[in-house]
Amino acid sequence: MAATFPTLKSGAVAQYPATKAIRYSTYVVRFLDGSDQRYRQFTPPLRRWTIKLDMLDEAELSALEQFFMAQQGRFETFAFVDPWTQATIASCSLDQDSLEFSLSGEALGATSLVVVENRT
Repeated sequence: MAATFPTLKSGAVAQYPATKAIRYSTYVVRFLDGSDQRYRQFTPPLRRWTIKLDMLDEAELSALEQFFMAQQGRFETFAFVDPWTQATIASCSLDQDSLEFSLSGEALGATSLVVVENRT
């Protein structure tokens, strides 16, 4: 069974402000006469979410750290619920091999993760 990105105590996977990007991949072949031909390298767009989290308690930070370690950074795949559409994206991965987080007081933890959709 595939892993699922952890939710916060509120049930959300992200906080405001959150960032989402959509990426297409179009290959362009340019000919000597100046014309070109275009085609998609992959049909559906790929999505990318930057998840910045603040005011986390120790349990939430620990859950995120354990998830990161279980994923081995960018190595494993997991399911992710898109915060905008609430649709579950079945094949995602982290876009980083290191995780930094801070804890400056009770319920004052912070971290940032980037989730990318994988081509299936």
